[in-house]
Amino acid sequence: MGYVVCNGIRYDDLGFKGSIFTWWNGRSEEDYIFKRLDRCFGNNELQQTFPGLEITHLSKIGSDHCPMLLKCDIETPPIKKSFRFLNFWTKHETFKDVVKENWNADFSANPFCIFNYKLKKLKQALSTWSRATYGDIFQKIASLEEVVLVHEIQFEVNPTQMNRQRLKQVQAEMIKYLALEEEFWRQKAGMSWFKDGDRNTKFFHAQFNGRRKRLKLSRIQNSLDSDQHERLMALPSDKEVKRAVMGLNRDSAGGLDGFTGAFYQMLGNY
Repeated sequence: MGYVVCNGIRYDDLGFKGSIFTWWNGRSEEDYIFKRLDRCFGNNELQQTFPGLEITHLSKIGSDHCPMLLKCDIETPPIKKSFRFLNFWTKHETFKDVVKENWNADFSANPFCIFNYKLKKLKQALSTWSRATYGDIFQKIASLEEVVLVHEIQFEVNPTQMNRQRLKQVQAEMIKYLALEEEFWRQKAGMSWFKDGDRNTKFFHAQFNGRRKRLKLSRIQNSLDSDQHERLMALPSDKEVKRAVMGLNRDSAGGLDGFTGAFYQMLGNY
């Protein structure tokens, strides 16, 4: 249910953070049920007045429904989430098929224009594919924590082989998503120099730009003979380009496109 209409006015689901579920029937084994029964809706006027609206599903304490925290921060502007290539995507069996299907251009232009067009097209495809394949891993983990807790309690009360097997299954599912979360944070911690003006890189960008402005190309040209100048101006060979690509930092995005070194290295191996 994405929206409802009341008296001719549309009210949209405001989304949420935290667990996917808001209700548990208090039972276990074959009888347990988790559902998202509670939702917050708002019309367009409300969303424009409070662009920072945020709904959080809190932990269930003393009730079968979880409390819902509504946060209204009128000074917080809406944030457009930028694309970020996640390296663990490359391990999925369908990832390369998605790249191959979208790595094409049906027009002729400058190679750099075509390359940028392919990256933009692939961004949209990968974003859609990731939502369908992985969903929100943080919400998934929050929901699995509740499911694991129910099975742990059930196994403690009735430690049968069947309850043990069910507990192991949900634990394995949660471990899989925890591994994805760990790789996400490891990659994020390794990213650097991907945005000019970031708090942690602003000083270094200023230093670099200052040196670049002070650099006089004429002085470099005057210090080179004609043979050295020709070699510097020559186009790099395919072997040199591949060696440079394979030397990129796998976890770092070298530009604002959000694609890490791991992505370009994967292309180089095609």
